[in-house]
Amino acid sequence: MDHSTALTERFQTLFGERPEIVCFAPGRVNLIGEHTDYNGGHVFPCALSLGTWCAARRRAGDTVRFASRNIPRAGVTERPLGAPAEPGSRLWTRYPEGVIDAFLRDGQPLSGGLDLLYYGNIPSGSGLSSSASIEVVTGLALRELFGLDLTLPKLALLGQSAENVYVGVQCGIMDQFASAMGRRGSAIYLDTATLRYQYAPLRLRGYRLVVCNSKVKHSLASSEYNRRRQECEAALSELRRVRPELPSLGALSIEGFDALQDAIADPVCRKRAKHAVYENARTKQALDALRADRLDEFGRLMNESHMSLRDDYAVSCPELDLLTELAWSVDGVLGSRMTGGGFGGCTVSLLREEALPRFREVLREGYQKETGKTPDFYLARPGDGARVVHS
Repeated sequence: MDHSTALTERFQTLFGERPEIVCFAPGRVNLIGEHTDYNGGHVFPCALSLGTWCAARRRAGDTVRFASRNIPRAGVTERPLGAPAEPGSRLWTRYPEGVIDAFLRDGQPLSGGLDLLYYGNIPSGSGLSSSASIEVVTGLALRELFGLDLTLPKLALLGQSAENVYVGVQCGIMDQFASAMGRRGSAIYLDTATLRYQYAPLRLRGYRLVVCNSKVKHSLASSEYNRRRQECEAALSELRRVRPELPSLGALSIEGFDALQDAIADPVCRKRAKHAVYENARTKQALDALRADRLDEFGRLMNESHMSLRDDYAVSCPELDLLTELAWSVDGVLGSRMTGGGFGGCTVSLLREEALPRFREVLREGYQKETGKTPDFYLARPGDGARVVHS
């Protein structure tokens, strides 16, 4: 039985009627361009086949009922439509609640209550954007149920608004955009300052992209994530004393930053800004390398990205560093780096297909020896973005 059918049957058992619609939105893996999206830079993610399904229907009144097949013992959570956020809430429902709140703040006419049932197969806390997947699939369900004239990029922006305002995580647009706009077999090269984007086919004949889950769960709502954004904003503020017209760190070239960096008094903020600028440049170079089939160069840029995230941005952790170092030791691995917000989650590696068995063996044995944990491996197959499964 597929996920959509199982979800439909559970919906009918739980709510007494069949859903009007079932939607899906994927998670994502970011190949390169980390912590650049809220700095006006470029990112290079692709959507995955893993994601979140949502079965939904309208109901009388103004109550919204939420449930999840992943957390059956949580039962059904009821909230009045448009109820204010509960400060400090850790309930999973804060993500779809936040999307409803974002729609209402945007003036979208949500006329009535809802029944919403979710199922997701993205490992929680893995850094593969389970939260963005929930936000985008909720937005798509709302658009379809209420007949709203909203584009997929607009749904991504509303999902980001939900995370920023309701959940309290000052994330950029990358995760929601990749979930909404993914294309099978391609990565998305996105300018987060303008939302201009292009698809870059991943012609990886003889190579594999492999995601490795450290089993260390992270929380992007932690103070550390928001602190990085504050440190970048502080650096930008100081740079604007010299360059008042500077719109973002992403607008600086490496040469431009090197010439101005002494204007940033705090050495920590200077390192954060350096990562944002250098990572943006690496992302542009990675697109060129991919188009020219220079995968060795793409891999080198991935390695440099990880070292910068570890040393300048300080969002890695010992487990992610161990996984990347083990990957670098395997013959046939072109590049490996942490992916996602950091403080846990996953790495992504580019390797020759014949190196895959040895890669898994070295990482599994080395990681178990040092941490006592067994990592999980997923072959990253770039998939399509948010879509209606059936209605």
